Amino acid sequence: MDNLVMKGGCMVEKVDMPDLNGYQLLYKFDNGYGASVVKHDFSYGGKDDKYEIAVLDQDGELCYDTPITSDVIGYLTMSEANKILINISHL
Repeated sequence: MDNLVMKGGCMVEKVDMPDLNGYQLLYKFDNGYGASVVKHDFSYGGKDDKYEIAVLDQDGELCYDTPITSDVIGYLTMSEANKILINISHL
């Protein structure tokens, strides 16, 4: 699945994480899924200026059973994270 355009609406909330030297972006899509994109000192790739992404279910909990991933995906550029966000919007 590699669609080029986000499907439906999307809400985004930024949560600063000063204790971890970073932040989290929380996405909520019209299809009921969400995503957590983080970059901080303890995320996969955060110290290398890379991002970690996780799929969230309708309750905002980590979702391990989608075609996107069964875990978190780390060491992503923002461009790579955006492609995954687009794919989540199409679930």
